[in-house]
Amino acid sequence: MAARKKASKQRGFTLIEAMISIVILSFGVLSLAAVYSQGLFYANTTQIDYIAEKKAEAAIETIFTARDTQLLTWSQINNTNGTTTGVFLPGPQPLYAPGPDGLYGTADDDSSNPDAVITGPGADNVLGTSDDTKINLNPWMTRTIQFQDVSGEPNLRQVTVTINYTVVNRQRSFVLVCYISAFA
Repeated sequence: MAARKKASKQRGFTLIEAMISIVILSFGVLSLAAVYSQGLFYANTTQIDYIAEKKAEAAIETIFTARDTQLLTWSQINNTNGTTTGVFLPGPQPLYAPGPDGLYGTADDDSSNPDAVITGPGADNVLGTSDDTKINLNPWMTRTIQFQDVSGEPNLRQVTVTINYTVVNRQRSFVLVCYISAFA
């Protein structure tokens, strides 16, 4: 009889306890799966974000170079509109190779040479040759170069370069803001 009482004191999990454990475990696993899938999305967009950043930086660098080399006068470092003599086109522009002036976003950009990113060597397995694998950026990327005078400072302008692009059916943008003065 004593052995029987001892055996009755041992208990296992009830069905309700097991179901609660399964629900808690499932919630944890699904949370990890959501975090993992979001991480994969951002890992896949990182390369495109980096390209957008570099395209904005390249535009800024050409503007500063044009000022420093005196390719452009101070009045030309502005957007074209009815009141200024600037050379930079307003609004979103396709990404083309720069024209003879060497500047991005101007009227003389080379529309026959769309901007592209080299993703790898071609059939000859040599990087830097004409058969390299390229991705054309124009179908899904635009660049806007906007100048704005800084009030109270006649020799200072704010330059905002915005790269808009679509990746994985989501609209994204990279904005780079800097200031340029009339003095090199």
